[in-house]
Amino acid sequence: MDSTSLQHGESQKPETQDIVKDAIRKEQVLQCVWPDLARGFESTKLSSPSHTGEITAAQDDLRALLTRVHSVQADVDKLTSENATLQVYIDNLTMQMAKRK
Repeated sequence: MDSTSLQHGESQKPETQDIVKDAIRKEQVLQCVWPDLARGFESTKLSSPSHTGEITAAQDDLRALLTRVHSVQADVDKLTSENATLQVYIDNLTMQMAKRK
């Protein structure tokens, strides 16, 4: 998602929404497994291949989301810097216009 789509209020791309929904679903699986983790891996639920696969997939999704968060944060930082530069420019123009009057 580029910065212009954020500025114009467009919604997230469908694949981004799917990633988020999938990550939420996998987080729910992790929450079901968490009590087993608290007992020190004594449960056989964790050794189940399906849970191990889901946990690995959830971790991958979280890594992808984290990468996206960093990318969006970099875009926000860039736009913030550009806005500050534009504000200085506007302030300078305003002062020049005030001096001419």
